[in-house]
Amino acid sequence: MTSVTDRPAVTPPQPWAFPEASRSALDNGLNLVTYDVPGQYVISLRLAVPLPLSLEPRGKEGLATILSRTLDEGTEQHSAEEFAELLERKGIALGAGTGEAGLTVELEVSKRHLSDALDLLSQAVREPVFPEAEVTRHVRTRLAEIDQEHANPTQRAALELVRTYFAPGERAALPSAGTRETVSGITREDLVAFHAAHVAPGGSTLVVTGDLSGLDVAAEVAATLGSWSGQAAVTEPVASARAADAGRIVFVDRPGAVQSEITIACAGPDRREEGGWAPFPVLSFVIGGSPNARIDAVLREEKGFTYGIRSGFRPRRKGGLFLTGGSVRADSTVEALDLLLGILDGGRDGFTEEEARAGVDFIGKTAPGRYATADAVADEAATMALEGLTTDFTTANLLDLATVDAARISEAYRRHVQPGQWTVVVVGDAGRYAEGVRALGRGEVSVVPN
Repeated sequence: MTSVTDRPAVTPPQPWAFPEASRSALDNGLNLVTYDVPGQYVISLRLAVPLPLSLEPRGKEGLATILSRTLDEGTEQHSAEEFAELLERKGIALGAGTGEAGLTVELEVSKRHLSDALDLLSQAVREPVFPEAEVTRHVRTRLAEIDQEHANPTQRAALELVRTYFAPGERAALPSAGTRETVSGITREDLVAFHAAHVAPGGSTLVVTGDLSGLDVAAEVAATLGSWSGQAAVTEPVASARAADAGRIVFVDRPGAVQSEITIACAGPDRREEGGWAPFPVLSFVIGGSPNARIDAVLREEKGFTYGIRSGFRPRRKGGLFLTGGSVRADSTVEALDLLLGILDGGRDGFTEEEARAGVDFIGKTAPGRYATADAVADEAATMALEGLTTDFTTANLLDLATVDAARISEAYRRHVQPGQWTVVVVGDAGRYAEGVRALGRGEVSVVPN
């Protein structure tokens, strides 16, 4: 006799929340944020030190980048070789990097070696010695990268964009890792002074994520970092000024280029935008965040000009950018730019409920996967910390996402995207296509060498 089992009902997914954090602070002002993620036996640590790039000495831009790359090149207790051997012996991955908001030191370590990782982290941030030879090596490496950036069309477009978009004198108008002129003059003494002035526990945040069962993380952190002293640079965010002539087109000449790299920008919001941040990731998805987005539907599927062009809102500590960029066939440069600007301008006419729902569903339903691992949780928490937020913002934003509709994303787009305000950079063969771009009547067109 065969029994019949009713098929279980499929219910809508329940609202998802970011893993719950435990928060405390050491006596020295270091904030400790932990997330217990059962089953994640590789522990992820992120030390977020508020160190805005605007604090770099004028003429030494790129100093924060060189500092981040030399933190593990020897400490008062160990040479660079010894320190590297200790990391390797315990299977600890350590790295560091800087962004507009600050310095982040990253570690990945197996659960049983957490104490060792915290000890080495403490040495790296408290007592780096910045050996002269290692500083010189990293400066030379950065100078070589600058040459590579000028040779890469995407990176060359990004360099020209910030130079054109932001007002002269703004730190944001220079590459985050500095220029040839500013990096070449960086010395060991600069690093020692900058580290002493700005890398400190007060106002910084240490994030620890993974399977924390059986661990007394607070005690381990206090034992290794509790005697660290000093106050980091917790400053009020200030928006970088846009250049008075930013609404124009710059053509970076690369004779014979078979593709043109196009980058388009205008002002955008930061995460504290009045009315909420939730509409903006949806807009990014709808306009240029997927193969079915408005831009690719025309330039890739219909015209075959590109393999893909992406668009999105990029928040900064204060204010932000709305960016669109990608490469197109060289012979389509003029038409592609005309179509791109037309699509972006057309967004002010509004978006459909179908578009809004597609964006909401994608972002909301993929969130659990995006934050499924300890390192992803740690990255999000560190990013929020440097912006003066917590992952409570992440949860609140995902809940707010459910209320986003066509009217809301349309209003958000109109509020920020203004016709005639585009900053456009084209990296390609100016001799062939600059006049065609000029004939579009989209503003002044200037040509600069690569």
